[in-house]
Amino acid sequence: MPSIVLAGGGSAGHTSPLIATADALRRIDPTVEILALGTERGLETRVVPEAGYRLELIPPVPLPRRPTPALLAVPGKMLASVSAARRALDEAKADVLVGFGGYVSTPAYVAAWRRKTPIVVHEGNAVPGIANKFAARYCTQYVKTSFPGTELPHAEYVGLPIRRAISTLDRAALRAEARQFFGLDPDAPTLFVTGGSQGARQINEAVSGAAADLQAAGIQVLHAIGPKNSLEVPQTGRYPYVVLNYVDRMDLAYAAADLVVCRSGANTVTEVSGVGLPAIYVPLPIGNGEQRLNAKPVVDVGGGVLIDNAEMTADWIRANVPQLLHDRERLTTMSTAATGVIRTDADERLARIILDVVRSAS
Repeated sequence: MPSIVLAGGGSAGHTSPLIATADALRRIDPTVEILALGTERGLETRVVPEAGYRLELIPPVPLPRRPTPALLAVPGKMLASVSAARRALDEAKADVLVGFGGYVSTPAYVAAWRRKTPIVVHEGNAVPGIANKFAARYCTQYVKTSFPGTELPHAEYVGLPIRRAISTLDRAALRAEARQFFGLDPDAPTLFVTGGSQGARQINEAVSGAAADLQAAGIQVLHAIGPKNSLEVPQTGRYPYVVLNYVDRMDLAYAAADLVVCRSGANTVTEVSGVGLPAIYVPLPIGNGEQRLNAKPVVDVGGGVLIDNAEMTADWIRANVPQLLHDRERLTTMSTAATGVIRTDADERLARIILDVVRSAS
């Protein structure tokens, strides 16, 4: 039976495609043995075991982007982390390592290279991260990307693996159930707000600051604020403003919504556009600018609107969102434009590539 080790962690941008790929591998070959590698710092400590997969933790090795005193500690930490990854690969009798980026991936790549284990690299963002840039130099055959045009050596565009509950979602068919699930009105125009797995303060403050105006305009809101955040919104109108720290049923949240205000992480863009949900994308203002590029293919065809983080204010929400949510024709046009721009079958595509690598190696 194939033994496959998947390395990725930190945020949902790494863990979600890892889990989606693992699910696809099991659907295609139920005999496959799967081990996930992560660190104690990341979301993977919760979501990977909840998804039913074994998780092995190795020491994290943050790589400073600039020369700092912390850089001096990297070699020692890397050796320890590589040794831990090597032990995990040996114990699993790994046939292949699949890396999704994050702190855990660099030591896992080094351990696999030393062990002569085949490596598959998957890059989630339009702008590649440090770990995958490093691996792509040495992995000349199996480098896969979520977006076309990502600058990595030997790269092939396959898309970003997402959950089947999302990629096969029929929003219209689930709308009534979804709105009942969240305690929403069955017929009112519905805005879904999410800042990603950790929430986004700028988005939270902007939308909640316009809550009274949205309710006065006959709009209801489903707002996922992030697990560590708090928000109290007075109910001033007929339609509800539902605040949740975290949404476990994202498929139902998408089905309930007519429009979403969100960050533009790779996972969010792939899911939102994949289900044809019109979006207002607010890229994270830090990093390498990857979130703006993630959303660009969808925005370019008219499936979404791109707003700078600094422009995302309560005044902007008041001036733009009610008008858009009451324009059914424009929402339909946006939905049609977004659908199909980004692949939603990458879980199956990547899983079959991985299994082909195993067969080739054996």
